[in-house]
Amino acid sequence: MSQIHAMSDDQVNTELRKMTAFIRQEALEKAREIQLKADEEFSIEKSKLVRSETSRIDAEYTKKNTQAGMSQQITKSTLANKTRLRILSAKQELLDGLFEDAGKQLADKGKKGGQEVLKGLILEGLYALNEKKVTLRCRKKDDEAVKKAAEAARAEYKKTMKGREVEIVVDDKDRLPEGSSGGVTITNGTGKIDINNTFDERLKLLETDALPSVRTTLFGENKNRRFKD
Repeated sequence: MSQIHAMSDDQVNTELRKMTAFIRQEALEKAREIQLKADEEFSIEKSKLVRSETSRIDAEYTKKNTQAGMSQQITKSTLANKTRLRILSAKQELLDGLFEDAGKQLADKGKKGGQEVLKGLILEGLYALNEKKVTLRCRKKDDEAVKKAAEAARAEYKKTMKGREVEIVVDDKDRLPEGSSGGVTITNGTGKIDINNTFDERLKLLETDALPSVRTTLFGENKNRRFKD
């Protein structure tokens, strides 16, 4: 029968040192494992954070870049519209001045009588109305010139219409305004049909009818217009 020998103090201390070393080694390895795991998780979180921040910065940059581009387009568009409006305004001023000068020239022609012009205006009314009697209205200052023009128009009308007579009366009561450019209005015998052949009215018609061609002559063809007048 074997005997159980008791361990000496040295043996006990040796075993304790071995156990302590083993536990310490296990603890160090566990600590290294924990540290590696922590470093790995930190690296992953850091990468996520960097990617997230980079994406945020990129998105913010894209947003600001888009806003800057839109702002630039709006500014360009605004400047272009202002420039276009200034050009249109300048063109309109030029056209207004042109027709204003034409009105002054008509007024000057009216002051000088313009008998041939008056004759043409009266004849136009005679042919349009084709009546036996018409009444003319004019400025008081043009009375003499209109009467002479009316007589010349009556003679030419008779010749052209193969002897057809027409009575022309100059209204000495209902006059055209003295501040107007002159010309005449021609009314039929019943007073229901009136032809306005005053210089002011003819200028208005000219502005309407001739404006497109005048604009083209002065400024050239508008390439942006789809339809012609």
